[in-house]
Amino acid sequence: MDIGLAARYLMQTTVPNLPKPTLPPLPSLPTLPTIPTLPQGNVPPLPTIPSLPQPSLPNIPSVPQVTLPPLAATSLPNFPTIPTTIPSFPFFSPPPSSTSP
Repeated sequence: MDIGLAARYLMQTTVPNLPKPTLPPLPSLPTLPTIPTLPQGNVPPLPTIPSLPQPSLPNIPSVPQVTLPPLAATSLPNFPTIPTTIPSFPFFSPPPSSTSP
């Protein structure tokens, strides 16, 4: 609680006008040298590569056709089916009510 009161007291006080500090002037930077322009010359064209004849590919022997024996006929086992209907439950009629005189 004392901290809160002290903070409020500090906020209500006035701060005397203090002179602003003066900074020494900053030194000036030297100017940058200008970039010289490069001379533009004539560039000779690139030499061309003579075309060479394409080597022929060797003859690849043909692969013989392989025939596989037929697969044995297998039958899949019978899987049980999942019922998709909900069975109905019998509802009994309520007992007869007793008559009152």
